[in-house]
Amino acid sequence: MNPIGKWSQARVSSPLLSGLMFAFIWMIAGTIVTSLLLFATDMQESKLSAYSFIIHGIAVFFGGIVSGKRSGNKGWYHGGMLGVLYSLLVLIVGFLALDAGFSKATPMLVTLCFLLGALGGMLGVNMKK
Repeated sequence: MNPIGKWSQARVSSPLLSGLMFAFIWMIAGTIVTSLLLFATDMQESKLSAYSFIIHGIAVFFGGIVSGKRSGNKGWYHGGMLGVLYSLLVLIVGFLALDAGFSKATPMLVTLCFLLGALGGMLGVNMKK
């Protein structure tokens, strides 16, 4: 029987799921920071859609780095697929929670997520030792 202090850490083996987990962590952190900035400063809520694109871009980029690093090869593929899956999950949550439908920003979000995820994946593969 192992004592509690000697348990190994849980690790997600799938590059896509681990990158997606890190992307959502970055999205949550970015959303909290943006909310605090909106509350504490005189930032305008009318520019909130631009801020959300920035948050999603940063989140997918870092998720792509993790995904590419975990995969070890084909970083652009793993990062790009992470970006597409991330954007589809965000769109599904937006549709179910906020009744947000398909708009002209939707293809732009999917394209942005694919490109930044692929870039992050390429960098992540090259970061692997």
